[in-house]
Order: sequence, then structure tokens, then C-alpha cells
Amino acid sequence: MEAQDGIEDAAGLVAAAGRIAVLTGAGISTESGIPDFRGPNGIWTRDPSAVRMLDIDEYVADPELRRRAWALRRDNAGWAAQPNAGHLALVELERQGRLVSLATQNIDGLHQRAGSSPGLVLELHGTMWEAECLSCHRHVPMAEVLARVEAGEEDPACLVCGGVLKSATVSFGQSLDEQVLARAFAAARSCDLFLAIGTTLQVLPAASLPGAAQAAGAALVVVNQGETAYDDTADAIVHAPIGQALPALVMPAANAEG
Repeated sequence: MEAQDGIEDAAGLVAAAGRIAVLTGAGISTESGIPDFRGPNGIWTRDPSAVRMLDIDEYVADPELRRRAWALRRDNAGWAAQPNAGHLALVELERQGRLVSLATQNIDGLHQRAGSSPGLVLELHGTMWEAECLSCHRHVPMAEVLARVEAGEEDPACLVCGGVLKSATVSFGQSLDEQVLARAFAAARSCDLFLAIGTTLQVLPAASLPGAAQAAGAALVVVNQGETAYDDTADAIVHAPIGQALPALVMPAANAEG
């Protein structure tokens, strides 16, 4: 499918939809300077050993791994990242009153910073903006813990119980928040269009959301620069930069309102 044909087909489906559920992945944030994991310049591509920091058992067992993780958190590009045109297009979709849910695999908070309502954003994999104690489960702002790292604590512990701290994100070996996941599936089953953006749709359980929407009768539009697991069944596919493609899908409806 030619990119332009894909955009035209997808724009028609978006314009006709009244209830749109969205799933976003790392691809929507790469244009904000946040690297993905599996892409050509992804974190794991450049350093395969980095995946160990996302394994909960290894993280808990290895103090040196935690020290490395805290140094990387301190220097994470996400702290200075700004929303891009793709994030802003989803804000416009909400303004139109047609966005019922914005599930994201991202932990960067850029949807909320762009102006998406926090009540609509479902952070499936948690958030980098908070730290969590693995023992007492207390949450604190990540900035407070990073200030301790800057002050010389290489592996800061919980100030309440002394437990191991990590970012409030879902690591391998941890379960997703059941309530957040249930809300995402409920939205997928109640929408008339599911829009999958910037994700290869390979990581479960998030990758099951488009299928749940299709099973309930919704159309599926995929926007991603690379191939995805749903390309064979999607109603429209757009393989193009998200910051260009997403405004082109959403703005025709905004212009029609005017």
C-alpha cells in the first residue's frame, strides 16, 4: 500500500468514527528525542545488556545493576523531552469529543504534558515520573529520589522502610495494573475505531487490545513506520513518520467542524 493511499483510507475511517480508542507505543515519542527499545537506534539494539535492568529479579538481586539503573534514570532524555505533533493531534481528537481512551505503553508522560486529560490516559506500563518502594509500595516523586542520586547516593533506599526503590514502571516479571488494563480493554470493546500508533503490537497484553476491538466490530487503523503484527488484518495502514501522519488523520475532521 502506498503511504499516501494509506493516509487517505485511514483519514476516511477516522473522520467517520464517533468513538475512538487509541494505543500508543514508543514510536510516537521518538520524534521527541526519546529512543525506543528495539529500533535501529534503540536502547537494547545499542546495548543488549540494558535489558537486564528491566528484569525485576535481577534488579532486586544485583546492587551494581541498580546503581547503573539509577545513573541512567538521572540522565534519561525523557526529562527534557517535549510533546510533538503526534501527541498534539491526539489532544485535538479529544477536543473533538471522539477520544474515549488513550492507552499507552510509554512511561514518559508526554501525552499529559501535551494536554491530554489524565483521566483518559491509561499508562499500561507505569510512569517514570514516580519512584516506588518494592517493599512498602510507597510512591514518591522521582525528582526527590534523583536529587539523592545527585547528592551521592548511588542506590537510594526507601526512606520509610529501607526497601529497594525503582521507577514506578512495569518490569519483566511484574504484572500490569489490573484496573488500568481492564479499562483499556473495556474501551477497546466499546469503540467503533481502534487507532494503534507507534507500536509493533508484539508485547502482550497491550498487543491484544486491537484484536479485542476487532472482535467487537471496530475498524483498526495502524500508524507505524515499521511493520506490525496486525498489518494483515488492519483496515488501513500508514507507514509514515507519526508527527506527519497523525495530524493528517485528525485535522480533516477538525476542519470539517469549522
